[in-house]
Parts: sequence; C-alpha cells; structure tokens
Amino acid sequence: MDLEFLQPLIKQNTTKIILLVMDGLGGLPRETDNKTELEAASSPHLDALAKDSICGLQQPVLPGITPGSGPGHLSLFGYDPIRYQIGRGVLEGLGINFDLTENDLAARGNFCTIDAQGKITDRRAGRISTETNQELCAILREIKIPGVEVFVETVKQHRFLLVMRGANLSSHIADTDPQEIGKAPLSPEATHQDAAESVLLVSQFLDEAHRRLQDQHPANMVTLRGFSKKPNWPSMKEAFGLHCAAIAGYPMYRGVSTLLGMDVLETTADIHQEIDTLEQHWDDYDFFYVHVKQTDSSGEDGDFERKVKVIEDVDTVIPRIRALNPDVIIVSGDHSTPAHLKYHSWHPVPTMLYSQYCRKDAVEQFGERACLQGALGTRFPAMDLLPLALANAKRLEKFGA
Repeated sequence: MDLEFLQPLIKQNTTKIILLVMDGLGGLPRETDNKTELEAASSPHLDALAKDSICGLQQPVLPGITPGSGPGHLSLFGYDPIRYQIGRGVLEGLGINFDLTENDLAARGNFCTIDAQGKITDRRAGRISTETNQELCAILREIKIPGVEVFVETVKQHRFLLVMRGANLSSHIADTDPQEIGKAPLSPEATHQDAAESVLLVSQFLDEAHRRLQDQHPANMVTLRGFSKKPNWPSMKEAFGLHCAAIAGYPMYRGVSTLLGMDVLETTADIHQEIDTLEQHWDDYDFFYVHVKQTDSSGEDGDFERKVKVIEDVDTVIPRIRALNPDVIIVSGDHSTPAHLKYHSWHPVPTMLYSQYCRKDAVEQFGERACLQGALGTRFPAMDLLPLALANAKRLEKFGA
C-alpha cells in the first residue's frame, strides 16, 4: 500500500481503532503436546474474540525474512518496512526522549559479558538491573573522542543509547553484535564508503569501552547495533488522518511511536496498567496502540511456560477492551519469537481483526494452526492491516468513479 495513493481516500470519522501488539507472539510447537505457546495458553476471551473476527497469519516483511522489532512495527502501522527503514538507535533515543539533532548518529548498545578470550558468554550480561546500567553509563560518559560529542544514556536493564554528535557522520555501519554467544564482538565495518571516518570514531569508542569495563562483572563489554540518523517521515496523522496514542512501557516502542507522531502516554509495561491508561484516555484519540513486551522476552529466554502465562494474563484484559466498544480491534504481533529458538524468527504471525463489518470466518481458536484456516490468508502483508482497519472504521472514501 502506497501512502500517497491512500491519502486522498482518507475521511474523518469518530470511530475508534485498537491495535494490541503482543511482541514476538508467534511460536513453534513443543514436543510434549505439539502445541505452540499461543495454542497451549488458556485464552477463552481471545478465542471468543477470534470467533467474532476475521483471522489469518501475517508476514511482517517478506517470506523467509526475520524482522527486527522496528520493521515489524512499521508494517503494523501501515508503512512499507523495506521503503521506511530505520535503525534501532534512533528508536531507542526517541524512546527515552533524547533530543536527536540532524548531526546525531545514534546506536542501540547492549552491555554483554565476554570471557578471557574475548568471546561473548552472555549477550545481555544477565539482564543487569537498570541501576547497574546507570553506573556503567557514568563510566562510559568519561570517554572523549576528538571531533565529536559523545552521549551515553541508560535505556533499561542491559540496553543503553550511544549518540555521537558531529559533522558528516554516516549511519552506514554494520552491527558489532554477532547475535550469538561463543563469538567475539565484531569490529565495526562501513557498509558504504561515506562511513569510513565514522567507523574510526566508533572503533575508538569501543576500544575505550573495553578498557574501562574490563574489570566489571558481569557487564565487561558492549556491542552496538542499529546505527541510524533521524529521518523525516509522514506522521500517522498525515498518512492516515488518525489522532494516535501509544501505550507502551519499553523505550524502543515508545520511540517508534514518537517517530510517527503518536502521543506517547505515561504507563508501565504491566498490561493491566496499560488498559487503565487506555480507559482513562478513551475519549481523546482515534487510534490506540497497546504493546505487550513480555511475550517476546519470554521467547528470547527460551521460557515456553512463562510466555504461555503472559498470553493468559493478556487474555484477562480482553473483556475490558471489548467493554469500550471499539469499532475495530486488531490483535497480532510484530514478529514471532518461538521459545524453541530463543530469537526472532521468520514465521508468520497469528492475527485477528474484529469489527461489526468483517465477514467472519470459521476460526474458533486464536492460534497458529487455527489461523491457517482464516479468511485473511496465511502470509498476507502486515502493512495491509492498517488500511483494512480504516475501511472497517469507515475512514476510507470510494476509489474511482
């Protein structure tokens, strides 16, 4: 869907849309009963909503492509994730309200643990506390690099933000996180010739970080990924005519919402408090994005049972969402994170769209195999969901004579 094509069809209405994103929702079956996390969960309210909806499996990017959280969310928000590409650094920066300028190069950092041979033994340093993160960031702020200003800010747990401010910085730098244990952090490399000088600056920072953190434990090194500069994209209001609110507790997801012009409402990552926030602001917005992080983190930790419990906890708030009588409810994820794999995967994501105008299909349970029978299809593009939501909310004019 081309945003320029859609814009002339947008019309105003008072209808309401809710997009509930269970991060990393899709899974793989376990051996004991051949059920995925979603299929194993006791979720009567999600199942009841599925019976009243149209269902399917959406593809966040393309078949076989494993998406990051950024492209996965952009697709759900109606933006082509291949055309609208952004690194994690900018999203983390905006998520903690860092005032990024046009001269800033941002990267998302992880504190990690390396052994005596310099190989990573824990990519997240045991998910250190945010308080420990703040102490380590104070150490890294002492790093001075000629020619640029260096900013190091705590994000959450093992995650931090690195910003370099200076002239002619390039974001064409490959990640230094090898994405698996047993390997040493990668050296930064230019992916375009314009990044040669920027790579040297990043290398200086990493060398200094290693020297200053080597006696710390468990966080004795860092990796960097998502090098990026702030883009100028159309907002959700400009693209879809929607006054949008984001209800998300984690900085990265608050960042992508800010980038698209949503109002980011104050909340925690607890789903019950997020629904409190939804109820309190119900009269103020047209579109609500509600994010659940713990499904993803449980999958990344390989904790099948914890992911099941998170889904079951989300299920308990579905009656509160339906009681608000929204015109459209979408439930999906930004990607799959099977506990069996412990990382994002390429598998399509279970999805349902509820409205009084949808043609209900035969799906009676919200799960991967049930959604294979859904009328939305088995690999439909995730970015089709937002136009479908607009149509079901009576926010699109007729195309053509």
